[in-house]
Amino acid sequence: MNSSHLDAALSAPLPTGVVLAATPLGNIGDATPRLCRLLAEADVIAAEDTRRTRALAQALGVEITGRVVSNFDHNEEQRVETLLAAARSGTVAVVTDAGMPVVSDPGLRLVNAALEAGVPVSCAPGPSAVPTALALSGLEVGRFIFDGFAPRRDGARRTWLESLRGEKRAVCFFESPHRVAETLALAAEVLGEQRRVAVCRELTKTYEEVRRGTLGEVARWAAEGVRGEVTVVLDAAPDEEVDVASLVSEVLDRVAEGERLKAVCKEIAAVRGVRTRELYDAALAARG
Repeated sequence: MNSSHLDAALSAPLPTGVVLAATPLGNIGDATPRLCRLLAEADVIAAEDTRRTRALAQALGVEITGRVVSNFDHNEEQRVETLLAAARSGTVAVVTDAGMPVVSDPGLRLVNAALEAGVPVSCAPGPSAVPTALALSGLEVGRFIFDGFAPRRDGARRTWLESLRGEKRAVCFFESPHRVAETLALAAEVLGEQRRVAVCRELTKTYEEVRRGTLGEVARWAAEGVRGEVTVVLDAAPDEEVDVASLVSEVLDRVAEGERLKAVCKEIAAVRGVRTRELYDAALAARG
């Protein structure tokens, strides 16, 4: 695209409706021209934190001319009707503190309401911690899943990690710096210390750091303390042949404790990467 095409794109009228606009993760140079224009010209800016949005605009040399309203987890539902009314005749830009709205950030309730009401929804793409961490991880990420924030409670976190034992795609998730050491230690216990991982902290910021290695190695590093925003990329489960017969005793033990055979077979087969029917038939045969 030459400069005349860019000028034409940026001078076109702003779209009526809801516009999801990505904001820099930390490096102000990642702000796009479209974001700058939306901050300057949108009729309403729905911001996760109004103070941070105004500070971003000031840092970019942008003068906000529209109305700035807060739109965060605890008031998002109450804001929907007001924002929807504004989006019917003007531009409502949705921004969060950093990265892409909706991706583990506010915005989804307004998007769903707009789609249901026939109000246009568009996106001004830009920075996001997920693809940034994937690209920096040094792992095979051609196929991946994003799992949001890791569960906070110990039981739920262990169950979640157990579900990843046989996952054949890379797994990207967010974690609090206060819990990441505990999560990595548990991951090493559940998934094995040799599973590879990358912990990305303070992406695009001055003290950006990516720690790569095995779960055992990185868990020991994290035990010394981790600061800043954290995104974790876990490697896919290694390819290995699982002997179905070796799983039968686990199935029968759980059935003996009162669980249903089909449900147990389905769960274990998904985790260990075998066919449910094959495991079920093997368990039936073993029961006689």
